[in-house]
Amino acid sequence: MKRHLISAADLTRDDALLVLDTAEELAQVADRSIKKLPTLRGRTVVNLFFEDSTRTRISFEAAAKRLSADVINFSVKGSSVSKGESLKDTALTLEAMGADGVVIRHSASGAPHRLANWVRGSVINAGDGTHEHPTQALLDAFTMRRRLGDLAGRKVTIVGDVLHSRVARSNVLLLHTLGADVTLVAPPTLLPVAVDTWPCSVSYDLDAVLPKSDVVMMLRVQRERMNAAYFPTVREYSRRYGLDADRVARLADHAIVMHPGPMNRGVEIAAEVADSPRSTIVEQVANGVSARMAVLYLLLGGSEPAIGKEVSH
Repeated sequence: MKRHLISAADLTRDDALLVLDTAEELAQVADRSIKKLPTLRGRTVVNLFFEDSTRTRISFEAAAKRLSADVINFSVKGSSVSKGESLKDTALTLEAMGADGVVIRHSASGAPHRLANWVRGSVINAGDGTHEHPTQALLDAFTMRRRLGDLAGRKVTIVGDVLHSRVARSNVLLLHTLGADVTLVAPPTLLPVAVDTWPCSVSYDLDAVLPKSDVVMMLRVQRERMNAAYFPTVREYSRRYGLDADRVARLADHAIVMHPGPMNRGVEIAAEVADSPRSTIVEQVANGVSARMAVLYLLLGGSEPAIGKEVSH
């Protein structure tokens, strides 16, 4: 039976720990002179990107290739989709190619779930609308664990444009599963309506939360999704919710600073903070390959998938 990774909520605590432990083992391979493993030889992974994302696409491509899978990159610009072909027709094309795994990024929330009903392969959500981005949460948790050890009881603060952030939602769900305490910090206008149903707490005061935080994750201000209604000016936003050297000085010595990228330096994070030893931003990119290798390996590597959720047809 095929299983999929569409939401961070698809992972039990045991699933999540299995991914992180597997990623740790696979990270050792990255340090070898020959970085390839034969695990997915003969399997086909299709990268189906309806939205631009250089880092996520390259990360999945590197992960699949290091596991010796055949990789087909299906870029939507210039494809039949831009001529009006539907997601379902695209799915039937993928079926004809015999895709074992489909990595999909789509601007519509819920597209990966629909795709999972139409293909026989395992579907991995690489970001759907403002909904979720589960492998980003996994690589973030992997990065936190490498720096801080066990995440149970750790205090993680996620700051900024939560409303438009699929990364925030996936991180809240996964970190809760792993036993961390998550606090969202944002102006009220940048919080989702249903945030009170999420397993986290909310604060509007960054300075009050910082001294208690083990991890501070800054989210990109998504100006392309914004109009002036969300906050008065970028400068005012930065003054209240940006992470600069003065604010970093309030953190505990062991605390780390994260950012899923791409960054607006000088808006949500100061350049000197992004480039400081506390920052894990460069590590997150490298760890992304290990985490995605682990997901591909556990979904496609054995005779049965080891993680994920079945989608009822």
